[in-house]
Amino acid sequence: MKEAPMRTPTSLVIATQNKGKIAEISTLLADFPIAIKSWDDFGPLPPLAEDGLSFDENAYQKASFAARVLGLPALADDSGLVVEALDGAPGIYSARYAGPDASDQDRCNKLLKAMQGQTNRKAAFECVISIAVPDGPALTYAARCEGLLAESPSGKNGFGYDPIFYYPPLNKTFAEISAAEKNDLSHRGKALNEMRNEFDKVLTWILQQMPG
Repeated sequence: MKEAPMRTPTSLVIATQNKGKIAEISTLLADFPIAIKSWDDFGPLPPLAEDGLSFDENAYQKASFAARVLGLPALADDSGLVVEALDGAPGIYSARYAGPDASDQDRCNKLLKAMQGQTNRKAAFECVISIAVPDGPALTYAARCEGLLAESPSGKNGFGYDPIFYYPPLNKTFAEISAAEKNDLSHRGKALNEMRNEFDKVLTWILQQMPG
């Protein structure tokens, strides 16, 4: 007897309004048999308070909220820059480090100012990805990329803190490398690649968990 063909979910919601993240994640998931949707595809939605105390908690909050509100499987990441000399700051507050309406340049400038005179430039990007379904369960992937804080911004690619995150193996900042290189090396790229390598299992899990 032939097995029934596996039904794939029609959509996977990327639960963010950050266009840089959406583009990065969509590129990495482009070969999968799913329709990628972004938060903005669904119009105004209830606000979500990001009040978790870790990347893990915040990623799950966002993915679970989107899945419950929209009735679709949802993927969210929470990521940020952890600076050793600043006791882990900006950490989970990376996107809000210079205020709610600050630009990427504002955040980079504030961090560079905070690091003036510091000889310890060790920093790491950390990322946790959560894939949730409406009933609550979720899968989690995490990764880390270590580097140094540059003394000044360099490069025009990427987004966020990329211009000041120096990656010693390439002797470049993340804003000086291509999107393809970053997808292989970055915290988010590593976590997504880990997920992609076992996506058949992820897809099976989603189908088992989705109502109906």
